[in-house]
Amino acid sequence: ANSSNVNRASGIGSGAALDTANALATRGSLFLLVVFAFGLGFGTTVAEPALIAIADEAAEIAATGGVIEDAEAARSSYATGLRMVVALAVGFALLVGVVRILKGWPVQYLIIGGYVGVVVMTGFAPEEIIGIAYDSGGVTTSTVTVPLVAALGIGLANSIRGRDPLIDGFGLIAFASLTPMIFVMGYGMLF
Repeated sequence: ANSSNVNRASGIGSGAALDTANALATRGSLFLLVVFAFGLGFGTTVAEPALIAIADEAAEIAATGGVIEDAEAARSSYATGLRMVVALAVGFALLVGVVRILKGWPVQYLIIGGYVGVVVMTGFAPEEIIGIAYDSGGVTTSTVTVPLVAALGIGLANSIRGRDPLIDGFGLIAFASLTPMIFVMGYGMLF
């Protein structure tokens, strides 16, 4: 199937993420491709309205509960820090996801390993951060991120000989949901 047929079938329009992934894969620039993937994941997540809302709400609750100082600067810093950690996690997820597509690694092993990591980290993470970490994974799969991430995976898999967009092109959204849980719990354990 060519990329336009795959995109029509999946409901994803041809866009900049798809075109850029195709161009970078065709040129064979692994470095630029993973930089683009990281930047796409980071940028879309920082702009994600659902994440902005949940980070602001988490900051309000943390201030009310005495976890952080009840001052505007502390709430703003907390919300921004949470957004940056989640954005780094999604950028990392897309970087790993792109390498997975390029190498042809089965998605299920990485996802299962990631969720085992989430379960283990849940036992060690501060109680106050667990719910926020889980919700951070969910809010990354919203209106801004999903279409671009899906287009990246499908476009990349479609442009590499031997890859099937239906098998190899999907799974990036699962990574984008999984890694914020790990990163936010890790952030809570370290800080």
